[in-house]
Amino acid sequence: MPRERSRPTHAERVLEFLKSQKRPFSAYEILHALRGDGVTAATTVYRALAKLLEAGQVHRIESLNAWTACREPHHSGTTVFEICDGCGSVTEHTASHLARDIAALSMGSGFAPDRSVIEIHGRCSDCGSTRPIT
Repeated sequence: MPRERSRPTHAERVLEFLKSQKRPFSAYEILHALRGDGVTAATTVYRALAKLLEAGQVHRIESLNAWTACREPHHSGTTVFEICDGCGSVTEHTASHLARDIAALSMGSGFAPDRSVIEIHGRCSDCGSTRPIT
């Protein structure tokens, strides 16, 4: 009879931590936050993040070198992140029309994109949004 697993895996701990946060965290911030839960090495966090990234459960926010839980599973378009420079919150959107536009742009130049992610920095409504760029 198989034994039931009683403790969550490191990847499960990392994912649950990220899901409970409003802002993205660096791998070292995740390590610091989860030390008390048995996550004691940066390599453990990076392996967990790689596993979660491959499974589509987290995103890397390139401009911040940080990670956030995926809020919109089964992406069918281009992922767009609104990143508040005031409070650090991140809002995730998926835009299917952008995926078509990017594909058309790339076809014209002969480039073959594997993925596209758009990061928009600004201020959320709680922090006093500024006028949009025109």
